[in-house]
Amino acid sequence: MSSHSHGHHDHGHGHEHTVEFRNISTSFVIAVVANLGFTVLEGVYAFITDSASLLADAGHNLSDVLGLLLAWGAAYLATRPTSNMYSYGYRRTTILAAITNALVLIFAAAFIAFESIDKILNPTEVSEFVIMIVATIGIVVNAGCAMLFRKASKDDLNMKGAYLHLAYDALISVGVVLAAAAMYFTGWLWLDGAVGLLIVIVIVWGTWGLLMDSVNMILDAVPQHIDRQAVHNHLMEIDGVSQVHDLHIWALSTNESCLTAHLVMPENTLWDADSGYGDISKALNDEFRIQHVTLQVEKDLDCTTQDCD
Repeated sequence: MSSHSHGHHDHGHGHEHTVEFRNISTSFVIAVVANLGFTVLEGVYAFITDSASLLADAGHNLSDVLGLLLAWGAAYLATRPTSNMYSYGYRRTTILAAITNALVLIFAAAFIAFESIDKILNPTEVSEFVIMIVATIGIVVNAGCAMLFRKASKDDLNMKGAYLHLAYDALISVGVVLAAAAMYFTGWLWLDGAVGLLIVIVIVWGTWGLLMDSVNMILDAVPQHIDRQAVHNHLMEIDGVSQVHDLHIWALSTNESCLTAHLVMPENTLWDADSGYGDISKALNDEFRIQHVTLQVEKDLDCTTQDCD
């Protein structure tokens, strides 16, 4: 069986990545500093006012800071060159970071849930005005930071995560303000714990997805945004391809994917290797956001015994 294989790879990412990284970096520095400062402020006031809803909101803001640092790290690592030992560079660390991030948040959520339930069972007086003022600052900080990532969020999973996180946080802070106002007017102190628990549910719900996605990435599962069957069909439609086998698709990092496949092409197919590989790679990137493509073309054995077309 004569077989020839060929790897096609796109170069020239390095420079773009670096320029892009510099622009993104500024957004990250502002967002991380603003969010971290606010998280500390909110945490301190949560203890002063003994408020479960403020504590939960601070926990959720902490998740933002971790998420931002993670996305920032991912953007930075994508710019690092590969080495002899790390032939893929350090992109995989973004997946490890995502898992760590998710676990930290789940532990934080457990602690806050415990506090919130305690507040529902044993409600205590809280200073509603302080809660309202602190949470309002939260709305401004989060909404402002979310805007920084709006543009970049369209192409990168990590940026999208940062953007959505911040936007949700602004909404959660609105909830905290409303709950404090309701407590002030009705005297229902259990509302503080109830809002805390609601926020915990939001944290766990968001984090669970992150945890599952990152575990799947470590197990080299097909990335969520790619439909393997659709990719298979796409490759089968290429002129002269009679079979596709050993099709593997996996995540290289939180925003890059790889594909390897064997394409069976009968002996008499007119196949121009140089343009063929380039065209297929470009189409896979445009249609499925798969950046690293390696294909092997094999001649069809069955063609010796029967007519192939």
